[in-house]
Amino acid sequence: MKNRTIHIVLLGFLFSPTFTQTKEEIDKYEAKVWQSPQDETLLYRFRAPEKIERAKKYPLLFFLHGSGGRGNDNKGQIQDGGVIGAFAKQGVFSKHGSYVFAAQVSEGERWVDVDWTTLEHKMPQISNHMRMAFEALDAFVTDKKNQIDLDRIYVMGLSMGGYGTWDAIQRRPEFFAAAVPICGGGDTNMGKVLAKMPIWSWHGDKDKTIQVSRSREMDAAIKQAGGSPKYTEVKGRGHNVWTDVWNSKELWDWLYSQSR
Repeated sequence: MKNRTIHIVLLGFLFSPTFTQTKEEIDKYEAKVWQSPQDETLLYRFRAPEKIERAKKYPLLFFLHGSGGRGNDNKGQIQDGGVIGAFAKQGVFSKHGSYVFAAQVSEGERWVDVDWTTLEHKMPQISNHMRMAFEALDAFVTDKKNQIDLDRIYVMGLSMGGYGTWDAIQRRPEFFAAAVPICGGGDTNMGKVLAKMPIWSWHGDKDKTIQVSRSREMDAAIKQAGGSPKYTEVKGRGHNVWTDVWNSKELWDWLYSQSR
């Protein structure tokens, strides 16, 4: 493939820490239930920055969990992949002064209704959970109690949520300031739609769950459309490439430096 730049990261055991998840840490995220206009419900949690100054606006990270976070406990979405520990490690609420918003997909459902084993897909009709997540997120960011900087709303997701991240920015490219899709896949026909968005995608070259070509081809499609996305392919890493994302200070600093 021409014009594809891949950042290769070499692995070592030091790159795979265990991110602890205590009840005390989970309880810092307020549990909520969204009631949709169709009388459906969506479970979600949010957490505000550690320090909030009056009249100041703060960024928000919309996090989309993988299949391991599905359920109805309103906890799995912030436990999946150990992301709750990464938020703490990287100072999401302290250093970066960010809100986090994370909804939960019910067991057996998906952010995007596509087969994860396929090598390509066209963007399908929006799934019920993505639709409700957008409804709940829109209500949250426009609630005057929440001091959200509308120019600094980001989206990140892993695996099933990596598909969700691509889907979210394809549907609403004007809403997000930046995106981090982790071992997911999108519609390569949407390269032009995404050409102006800051995107940093990640994938392990040994991933046997979601083919690495899914990220490679999205990166290439956006570049072909004139965009300048970032792409990190981790040599020797399987599906759990999110552990490298959690450890990358460069990634988190880059993300929170983006603005529309």
